[in-house]
Amino acid sequence: MRRCRVIELGRMRWADAFALQRREVERLQRGEGDDVWAFVEHPHVITAGRNADGTALRVDPDWLRARGADVETTDRGGDVTYHGPGQIVGYPLLRLEGDRRDIRRYVHDLEQVLIDALADFGIEARRHDVHRGVWVGPRKIASLGIRISRWVTSHGFALNVHTNLAWFGVMEPCGIAGCEMTSMARELGRDVDGVAVKRAIVRHAARRLDLEMTIEGALAAVATRAQAAKDSPVPGHGRRGGLAPLAGAPGVPAAPAAGPLDAATPGPAKENQPTDTPERMAADDVAA
Repeated sequence: MRRCRVIELGRMRWADAFALQRREVERLQRGEGDDVWAFVEHPHVITAGRNADGTALRVDPDWLRARGADVETTDRGGDVTYHGPGQIVGYPLLRLEGDRRDIRRYVHDLEQVLIDALADFGIEARRHDVHRGVWVGPRKIASLGIRISRWVTSHGFALNVHTNLAWFGVMEPCGIAGCEMTSMARELGRDVDGVAVKRAIVRHAARRLDLEMTIEGALAAVATRAQAAKDSPVPGHGRRGGLAPLAGAPGVPAAPAAGPLDAATPGPAKENQPTDTPERMAADDVAA
């Protein structure tokens, strides 16, 4: 069982989080110290992975920048996605060893961790027959995007908790035509305690990935609040509603745009494209 430190980065620009990931990956590749599981929330950013060809974004990048979002490319697999407030982004930085040097198994395990965590809140999630990520019925609630270099993982997943889903209206999420995004708040019709969600993810990750996880910082100081699912409903978060549209975006009703947040530099997510990587792979560098 490998030791893994769980850290809470809070609100952090994507560029800063990406730089942190690179430093930690290099450390792990040198065989130094424990694995890391980082949680972070990014300011508004549209990210494009290695499979993006520019066709999935429906608006000019300058239009997005004017509304406080950055538009960037990254080194992980997938197409275009959005990261922003109300979304839990997880970056597992892990050394895969022994029989865990299996790309498909790792992706499958990350999906299952999120499926199990969502079940703790009464959300029945599943895999898609074709696309990566985690789905609730026909709606996508979490995206996966990974990179593995010398069998050290980086990037990870983005789970929509109480995200403004209108940001996804400026793109075909993950390059999937007609993809509808959802969030925990939308599915439940009420707000959800993000700390409780993170602790559920940690609990299931420890079991699924066989990790001895030590929670540090803010997460360790807050007791699990699973009963947060009983909080009063959040205005605008109906099961099939809950969008605060962005003004002027094609196909999105006019409404006040979200105000600019901290300047963010992007970081993509591995959008839901099936991976044709062999189940056991010795490649030095892979993005899926």
